[in-house]
Amino acid sequence: MSRPSNASRQTHLLLAVLLEQPRAWRHGYELAKETGLKSGTLYPLLMRLSDQGLLDACWRDSDQPGKPPRHMYRPTAAGLALAREQRARTGVGALLPARVKMST
Repeated sequence: MSRPSNASRQTHLLLAVLLEQPRAWRHGYELAKETGLKSGTLYPLLMRLSDQGLLDACWRDSDQPGKPPRHMYRPTAAGLALAREQRARTGVGALLPARVKMST
């Protein structure tokens, strides 16, 4: 029996963090700090969720002159639905780092 898609602890954690500010565009570095996920785990996960239509992704220019543009992410309606379903089913809030508070 295979494990369901998007069932990893890292996926649950990332979706739970994104659920905290569902309409906000977030960059990978910010998400790495909030989740504690290393870049070798986080960025492939972000790309996979984006390819699955669970995240919107775009490039945004930096607010600071001379800084490069950043790849930004936010959950789609389908991504939010999955995040809420996972939270209800697994109580993923327990996985969140102490500095992240669950709201919706």
